[in-house]
Amino acid sequence: MQITRETDYAVRCVTYLVLKQDQVVMVDEIASENLIPKSFLSKILQKLVKAGIVKSYRGVKGGFQLAREPKKISLLDVVEATEGPLSLNQCVIDENRCCRSNSC
Repeated sequence: MQITRETDYAVRCVTYLVLKQDQVVMVDEIASENLIPKSFLSKILQKLVKAGIVKSYRGVKGGFQLAREPKKISLLDVVEATEGPLSLNQCVIDENRCCRSNSC
């Protein structure tokens, strides 16, 4: 398995926010410090906010910060925020995708 660039950037972003744990960090800083295109990072941050990993603040002093303690965020949490739920096969998530699901 090879992770996508989006997931790589999400991991970098969360790792950076761990280092800045007590601060609200602007997207420009995260992008420049981690060599991530700002527009792409903005979309990734939206997914991390939706997953409850990161929280966002609006306004002049707005930015992003971890929503939980770092020890309560797993790599799987970050991967699933960008890739969706992981499973061995699609039928594990939706049994209607496979005709063998009743006997598997």
